[in-house]
Amino acid sequence: MSTETAAAGTGEQLRRGRWLALAVLVLAVLLVAVDATVLGLATPYLSEDLGPSSTQLLWIGDVYSFVIAGLLVSMGSLGDRIGRKRMLLCGSVAFGAVSVLNAYATSPEMMIVARALLGVAGATLMPATLALIRNLFHDPRERSLAVGLWGATASAGAAVGPVVGGFLLEHFWWGSVFLINLPVMLVLVVVGIRLLPESRDPAPGPWDVLSVLLSLVGVVAVVYAIKETAAYGLRPDSLVALAVGVLALFWFVRRQLTLPVPLLDMRLFRHRGFSGAVLADLLTILGLAGLIFFLSQFLQLVQGREPLEAGLAELPAAVGAVTAGLVAGHVARRFSVRGAVAGGLAAIAVALAALTWLRTDSDYPLLGAVLLAVGVGAGLSFTVTADVILSSVPKEQAGAASAVSETAYELGAALGIALLGSIVTGVYRDFETPPGVPDPVSGAAHDSLGGAVEAAAGLPADVGARLLDSARETFVEGLRIAAGVGSLVLLATAAAAWFLLRGERLADGAREE
Repeated sequence: MSTETAAAGTGEQLRRGRWLALAVLVLAVLLVAVDATVLGLATPYLSEDLGPSSTQLLWIGDVYSFVIAGLLVSMGSLGDRIGRKRMLLCGSVAFGAVSVLNAYATSPEMMIVARALLGVAGATLMPATLALIRNLFHDPRERSLAVGLWGATASAGAAVGPVVGGFLLEHFWWGSVFLINLPVMLVLVVVGIRLLPESRDPAPGPWDVLSVLLSLVGVVAVVYAIKETAAYGLRPDSLVALAVGVLALFWFVRRQLTLPVPLLDMRLFRHRGFSGAVLADLLTILGLAGLIFFLSQFLQLVQGREPLEAGLAELPAAVGAVTAGLVAGHVARRFSVRGAVAGGLAAIAVALAALTWLRTDSDYPLLGAVLLAVGVGAGLSFTVTADVILSSVPKEQAGAASAVSETAYELGAALGIALLGSIVTGVYRDFETPPGVPDPVSGAAHDSLGGAVEAAAGLPADVGARLLDSARETFVEGLRIAAGVGSLVLLATAAAAWFLLRGERLADGAREE
């Protein structure tokens, strides 16, 4: 065999190995994305079994994102230091183990703690996957396609989660939506040990524990303060939390600027494209997350769909996201980065604006078209911004940069559920109770829509029907208001992205080393 033939064979093996390794990485992304949305369909069943209050229900929904947001930068930086493959595999084992704790939770408090621990494990996975892509794919066009597949899988997982959850909930109890993580994590660990290459920062410096604590305290305290203020107005505890969070984040930034080797290099934010992409991710998810969190409840508790049917109804979002994610790099190069990102955000904004016409008996074509547009817009925007963020930093800092991107995503999700979710909850609590409903039953019905469905089952048929009609109408009114607010947020984000990403371009085919 000639030297040229051997070299060509080795090169082909390396290329094939990269794509097989990518398949393992997107499996991890798929699992985390599915887990983030599968809970939505399980909420009515979980509510019936554990009996959480509306506030506890919101905490169960968003504490996962709170903890991930607070730890992503720290875990991304730790992966740069000890090895991204090692971080990914250890996190996968922990994610599987904590999933069992979630499945067998016996009280709302235990469920909140279990979701928080799942967030700790989840924080190790996402930065490692994107950072490994940055180090596996040096050619910019290959990397764009790899990031597109990564982003499409994340978006598809978020939409497929309800389908998987719907199937499981029709055949098993609600804890099964967590136990499905175990076989997937087993495959990921076994295959990942063999296929994934190790990568790390060759000169990482120490991992500053004080910075880790400051970032965690700062993010969680600020998000808590915003959540509580949105739900109950200004109170002493939320003001104290806000002050503690802002102080911790200020101290974190000052410390990063003075450390010889910081946990997060704050100079990254001097790059306008990097900052613009991070801001676009944050505000996009903020505009979407709270609404999507309540969409599954609308399909099941308002329109009376079975879990699997409700999950299938959300599939157009996955179709749009996958399609747009795969062509996002080409679109950004053919037109412009800012055109792709701003156009994607504007598409989501228009789709959410259409939901302001939503009614309890709205036909599915309206909702299906909205979900398709949301998927296309999100797939286009997220894929291009992820590529911009990765391209803006040296590959040694890929973990920290990826963590910033994921922090924006998770923080936006937490804030979206807190703010827009609180709009829905606040409007819902004011629905008018029909005559003949006892006060204790009325209190349970006003706590959550699931509580209203349960309360109505114990009332005379005509009284229960009037209670449900009133609760459902008010719930949908809250959804309409939240959709309008989300639409305005996304229109403003599209305008900001158009200016902040001015002149930004994706690298075009030259091999990076």
